[in-house]
Amino acid sequence: MSTPSRKRLMRDFKRLQQDPPAGISGAPYDNNIMLWNAVIFGPDDTPWDGGTFKLTLQFTEDYPNKPPTVRFISRMFHPNIYADGSICLDILQNQWSPIYDVAAILTSIQSLLCDPNPNSPANSEAARLFSENKREYNRKVREIVEQSWTAD
Repeated sequence: MSTPSRKRLMRDFKRLQQDPPAGISGAPYDNNIMLWNAVIFGPDDTPWDGGTFKLTLQFTEDYPNKPPTVRFISRMFHPNIYADGSICLDILQNQWSPIYDVAAILTSIQSLLCDPNPNSPANSEAARLFSENKREYNRKVREIVEQSWTAD
């Protein structure tokens, strides 16, 4: 059964395969176009450099009118990422627009890694360290990066 949301997701997938943005990849999980696995690579020359972070994107039949539920599977230490891996990001909540596709979502999350919003903390310890002790924050991020190499 092909619905508008499934057609749109197929288009998103094709676009992601043909013109993948740097440092991100994503694909439907196990022939289920409504559930995707994605990977974001930590951007070069940042504390996240070298990290490989896994996520899931769960779409509903309301996509693209409603955003997917996006969650990190990899352990994260970031001001805008909750302990359960869910992400506090405006475009996944109140600033969503149907113009965003999967590539735009993943690219936004990747840029959030290096450019957190400590004023809207999902992880108060990470937000505090980011604002008050950048060296300790970066050390904890490096730990997460190293864990991302061994975690599966």
